[in-house]
Amino acid sequence: MRRQSQRLESACVFCGSSDAADPEFLAAAATVGKALAVSGIRLVYGGGGVGLMGATAQAAHEAGGDVLGIIPTFLVGVERALETVEHIIVDNMHERKMLMFQRSDSFVVLPGGIGTLEEVVELLSWRRLDLHAKPVVFYNPRGFWDPLFALFRHTVDERLTPPDFMEAWVSVTAAHEVVPALLAQAREPFPSEAAVGRRG
Repeated sequence: MRRQSQRLESACVFCGSSDAADPEFLAAAATVGKALAVSGIRLVYGGGGVGLMGATAQAAHEAGGDVLGIIPTFLVGVERALETVEHIIVDNMHERKMLMFQRSDSFVVLPGGIGTLEEVVELLSWRRLDLHAKPVVFYNPRGFWDPLFALFRHTVDERLTPPDFMEAWVSVTAAHEVVPALLAQAREPFPSEAAVGRRG
């Protein structure tokens, strides 16, 4: 499916919120955050100040970038909402994910746990249903996401998912490649967020 070139104005970053994450992952998250800021791309993220989530947002903010955090009330204390950036506090996780989708025209996936995995699968499910054509870039250090990609391939091999689904994202192995990969992807119009809300 051909996409029409359009400047990206915002990127949602999905990633882990654990401070116990590999320092390499935390450093990479900061690299991505700074690169988004330098490129003039607004960072939309889960609102926390911990783990890769906090590292990305702090780096983007310190580099002069525009940052929007979206966080449910019950996680404000748990994930230590980053008070130095703009925040929207919502009632629940479903509202958080929908608002993050609506406020973003591209997505970056950094290493993360079950929460990140859940967000990514839903995002790609919507892509499979042609509810959006927003660029998606995985940062895949040391093959972190390879097991997930293998599972996706397995569903294709079993004829449960169409082969072109494997083209729904781009994967890079270096943090400094993330933003160039986003910018290199073309984008085509996608259905309204109302449609996504009905079918997602």
